[in-house]
Amino acid sequence: MNIAIFGGSFDPVHIGHEMIINKLSHLSYINKLIVVPTYLNPFKKKYLIDPEDRFKILDHMYRKNKNILISDFEINRNESTPSIITVEHFKSLYNPKKIYLVIGSDNLRTLHLWDNFEKLNKLVEFIVVNRDGYEVKNDIIQFKTINMNINISSSSLRDKLDIKYIPKKIQKKVTDIWNKELKKL
Repeated sequence: MNIAIFGGSFDPVHIGHEMIINKLSHLSYINKLIVVPTYLNPFKKKYLIDPEDRFKILDHMYRKNKNILISDFEINRNESTPSIITVEHFKSLYNPKKIYLVIGSDNLRTLHLWDNFEKLNKLVEFIVVNRDGYEVKNDIIQFKTINMNINISSSSLRDKLDIKYIPKKIQKKVTDIWNKELKKL
């Protein structure tokens, strides 16, 4: 069995994430796609939408797809979790033939700074999702590329609270959560 791990803040989940997950779930060399919302991204200091709410939204979107697992592994750790810990967890859980780790092309230039990068690089093959404005080349790793060219980011959505980039299936849930979180500020 080959697995792919797609981690991220998903704060909020947007149509770009939806497109990436759908594309990954149809790749013939991936048997199971594991989507892992973070408790807190190791490179960020806070989140807008609670980790449990992000998990519930993703689970709502994909619970009927048996080839996609939405995992609360990092959320249950209740702390920022480096990718190496997540990869080792799923390696021991599934004992896969191959592990793919999905990252955005914007992560390529700082990938060597990730915790235990050398070990991570030996355990996985990277799949890099191409995003407008980022060059997809790197001398450090070998990787597969998925060309999505989606010019959207969760951080810009949080700043503008622009619901049109949220998948229709979850727009009401995300709007309700945004409104609840904004009242806390």
